[in-house]
Amino acid sequence: MNEGHMSVTRAALPNRGLMALCATLLLTAACAKAPDIPQTYDFGGIDPQRHFMAVQTAKDMRAKGQRVWCVPFARNVSGIQIRGNAETWWGKAKGLYPRGDDPVVGAVMAFSATRSMPMGHIAVVSDIVSPREIRVDHANWKRNEVSLKMAVIDVSDDNDWSAVRLESQPGAFGSTYPINGFIYPTGG
Repeated sequence: MNEGHMSVTRAALPNRGLMALCATLLLTAACAKAPDIPQTYDFGGIDPQRHFMAVQTAKDMRAKGQRVWCVPFARNVSGIQIRGNAETWWGKAKGLYPRGDDPVVGAVMAFSATRSMPMGHIAVVSDIVSPREIRVDHANWKRNEVSLKMAVIDVSDDNDWSAVRLESQPGAFGSTYPINGFIYPTGG
């Protein structure tokens, strides 16, 4: 080797075993399917700027005489990009977003359609109070209003959040509503 010159011949040849391992891992990861229910899920909760924007947008709409709906409000708060009436969100989320039975701050609680609520309803989990009580932020539970930190209790027989009651008036929990589950944002 000449003095002052360094040979890079060896450095330029990649480790073929390492390349094969990386290629195998990438192919395996591309074929893997994420579980429907994450064992641990922490994406940081609700983004304060996103929440502020959603509440401000609803206020602006009301000031212009426009209707405030649960779907755009929940989409703006959670970042979950699903379109359509609330009763379609659970089905549309399958394969796009993780879904499960456990409330997580920032997740969207998807209500089933009922006779009294034929288009369903969605709300964003804003706080976990206990294993059977949460708080939600949502729009149009009370006509054309945004409700923040509304208490929700799990009244399901199996403690699985399949049936809930909401505190529509202070100290008074209303009717029982069926829940499909929770749709978890994927962050960002």
